[in-house]
Amino acid sequence: MLKIGEFSKLSRVSIRMLRHYDEIGLLKPAETDRFTDYRYYREDQLPIAARITALKDMGFSLADIVRILAVYDDRTQLEQFFCTRQKELEALSHDTANKLALLDAAQKRLRKEENMSYNVTIKTIPARYAATVHMTLPRYEDEGIIWGILVEETAGMKLVEADPCLCAVTYLDGEYKEENVEMMAWKTVKGTYPDTEHVKFQTLPEVTVASCTYQGSYTLIVDVYAAVAAWIEANGYEPAGPMFNIYHVSPHETQNPNEFVTEICYPVKKK
Repeated sequence: MLKIGEFSKLSRVSIRMLRHYDEIGLLKPAETDRFTDYRYYREDQLPIAARITALKDMGFSLADIVRILAVYDDRTQLEQFFCTRQKELEALSHDTANKLALLDAAQKRLRKEENMSYNVTIKTIPARYAATVHMTLPRYEDEGIIWGILVEETAGMKLVEADPCLCAVTYLDGEYKEENVEMMAWKTVKGTYPDTEHVKFQTLPEVTVASCTYQGSYTLIVDVYAAVAAWIEANGYEPAGPMFNIYHVSPHETQNPNEFVTEICYPVKKK
């Protein structure tokens, strides 16, 4: 039998933590002297202490570890615990990566803040013939779905792109929505083509917009929206239709977010 101090040294678990394990029923001493309250452990309890430490290192809570040790010899149940924890960590990793990307973008903006400006201009985009897909998607981040449908349903048509070819998405909701967002993707083309299940060919009307083109990640886009909205208010204009983004350089052309070129377009009219 090992005294708690000896067991602590061999297991590399502090005495304080061993007492806590005892209190919650995770690892109870083999014997406890009822007069002195000294705790004694068997040598064959060392592997159990090692399992607990390994599970803690994987991020399992002590409550989870109690449940895991109860089925430790059942490989099927043990694997279920591991798979669940793996999915949790993968989701956490993805969330952490997104937060790090936002922090990195914010730091870059801070360093360049004094030189940062967005040039807003008024321009008229002429009427244009386009392949369009009008859909309601789960979230804004699912925009790729609508482009995939456009590409898939026109793959055999040998579309002739307009010059210049504009690829854009118009956001049709009157507010920001967390889900079920309505949008229309469109790509300007030359020629005449038959409609498909989701792709409709139509002439989009001429529109006057407050336009701002910027280069960089989509994480900057909210700042550009704010700059355009402020310019509209300061220059005596008001909104005159749903806004749209024209993607001059998108993930279709490059995987480097710093190389994206996006044009923000707010349809406007004079007050």
